[in-house]
Amino acid sequence: VESTLRCVSSARTIQLSTVRAMSKLFLPDLLLTDGGVLRDAGLLTGSDGVVSTVMRADDVEAQRFSDMEVIRLKGKALLPGLANAHSHSFQRLFRGRAEGRAQGGDTFWTWREQMYRAAAFVSPEDVHDVARATFLEMLTAGITVVVEFHDLHNDPAGHPYTDPNELAHQVIRAAESVGIRICLLRTAYARAGFRKAPHPGQRRFYESVDAYLGNLEALLSSATDKACVSVGAAPHSIRAVALAELERIAGFATTHSLPLHMHISEQPAENEACLAEYRKTPVQLVDEHGVLTKRTTLVHAIHLSSEEFDKVRLAGSTLCSCPTTERNLGDGIFPADMAARLGIPVAFGSDSQAQINILEDARQNEYHLRLRDRERGILDTFGDPEIAARLFNSASAAGYRALSIDAGCLAPGQPADFFTIDLNDLSILGTDEESLKAQAVFALERSAVRDVAVSGRLVLTDGHHALEDEIRVRYLEVQRRFVQQEAL
Repeated sequence: VESTLRCVSSARTIQLSTVRAMSKLFLPDLLLTDGGVLRDAGLLTGSDGVVSTVMRADDVEAQRFSDMEVIRLKGKALLPGLANAHSHSFQRLFRGRAEGRAQGGDTFWTWREQMYRAAAFVSPEDVHDVARATFLEMLTAGITVVVEFHDLHNDPAGHPYTDPNELAHQVIRAAESVGIRICLLRTAYARAGFRKAPHPGQRRFYESVDAYLGNLEALLSSATDKACVSVGAAPHSIRAVALAELERIAGFATTHSLPLHMHISEQPAENEACLAEYRKTPVQLVDEHGVLTKRTTLVHAIHLSSEEFDKVRLAGSTLCSCPTTERNLGDGIFPADMAARLGIPVAFGSDSQAQINILEDARQNEYHLRLRDRERGILDTFGDPEIAARLFNSASAAGYRALSIDAGCLAPGQPADFFTIDLNDLSILGTDEESLKAQAVFALERSAVRDVAVSGRLVLTDGHHALEDEIRVRYLEVQRRFVQQEAL
């Protein structure tokens, strides 16, 4: 399974003489691709936004550039785009406002009350404006694709909008406006939990499974012709979706070849409730009922036994760890070493938006284990790939894999999704070919990110976005009203 995260090197697949006029040649000082780190090489992309080939230094020197657009990136390194495999964009609204016990409580369960207040507050326009600011921040962190775990469906009173996908469309429009690739996972949420009364804070989440499947199908149809938009299914969790409903959703996802993501075993209480209801743990349950497949991604998966990890391995599923959120909420330490030992792909997500930095999540995935075991280099004990390559693969290729997209290595035929970094930024000053990947994973600060391209189109240039001023102004207005309401 590990090999699926490492793109296979490919020879040049086209002759330079056949390059079309709309092609682009990006010329950084250093280029990180499936073939390693190259100096003074070029990334050639077609008018379709796909990588055509990597031109080595001698090819670049010999080539005449009259038939293509040349973008010189002097003093920069170019790397495959990062993937944010789990995001709740609206939760950006209360960042830093639920850290103390008075505001956020003392557990995951009490923190949710602050999250419900934010969920109840936002209008459709607010959802759009908060998502745009959140997605812009992602771009500035080198993220080129976001997996939005979208659970806001109803109006504040709990009634469907005239278009039940109104809020999903707002999030998709926000991504298109900013220029980030998005997979919107329409989230199913049918109950508060086993033998629990409906929670008023979840009224904007609730749908019957029949309504959910109809709305998911409509959303899927609406996204068919959108180049950088895809749709997937997301039964929220075992506590929020009963088994019979989960099986119907999984069947729909299989029929339509959709990715299926769900929270699982984030908290021990989730396992306990599942045992009480089904006499099975969540992973045992989804495995026995055919929910675990190669298109399945399990989010968090902190409190799993070795037997459960093996079931994930046998199914070929992906795990998504959200280290920033997991330590923010006191969820526990994700057993990344167990996943590495078994060759299970691991992606990363910003989740609650407490911070947005996928490379920080990558390094913390290792550092949490060091604190636990009081040793260093835990993820460097499982053979190839070495630790930096393993973690960068998780930050990029594994996240794309969770969407069934072959990307994250800049190999020919893959989407031209990438970001550049300033080699003179103090956080990585002195980086060379040998250390680029390790510097990116263990040292890079967001201040180094300069350009971001999605499908070959630059959406961030020298650290700036064409709409950044408007996005900031509109977000600050939403934030001002939210803070005023909280003060009442």
